[in-house]
Amino acid sequence: MALRLDMTVSLDGFVTGPDDSPDDPMGVGGFRLFNWLDRRNDPGPGGAVYAEAMATRAVLSGRRTYEHAGRWGGDHHDGVPIVVLTHTVPDEPPPGSVVYATDVAAAAALARAASGDGDVAVMGAGAAQALLRAGELDEIELHVVPVLLGGGRRLFDHLPAEHVELELVRRLTTPDTEDRARRATHLRYRIRRAVDSRDRSATT
Repeated sequence: MALRLDMTVSLDGFVTGPDDSPDDPMGVGGFRLFNWLDRRNDPGPGGAVYAEAMATRAVLSGRRTYEHAGRWGGDHHDGVPIVVLTHTVPDEPPPGSVVYATDVAAAAALARAASGDGDVAVMGAGAAQALLRAGELDEIELHVVPVLLGGGRRLFDHLPAEHVELELVRRLTTPDTEDRARRATHLRYRIRRAVDSRDRSATT
């Protein structure tokens, strides 16, 4: 079971274009990032990674992503539990299978418990950054689109000035026969945890 960030990103690191809002969730020109999803139901790399995302057994999302996506109508896919990481809990009851959490570790624990032995899909730049800072994220799946957006919301802003070591565990690339506008490179990384000093001392 893994808590896996699953995000489409431009080559210059943006997950939306400029001026994203609930009325324009991908910002100016940001929907260019999702052209690869035109092939999500076809054989090939895009179809494979999309099917894996839809097979996850819980979703952990940041509040901004959740709201900009219209709350997914309370159902991201197949009725799986959705944990929304938020600074404040709304007064109105959540739709569908949604629960709110204001603590990062609690949100991760809720999502892991809800997924059983399945994986958790993490959505949103804010949630990704919070989970990375808390050491709760296990894997990063990036769908890298060969375009420079030049502005928008960056995926990895607001992180501390320290290294997070990654291990590339898979790389899938759209075939060259595909239209250029629908190409993407799908990269999966495992986050390498620093060995705790107590664990190191136990092995020496």
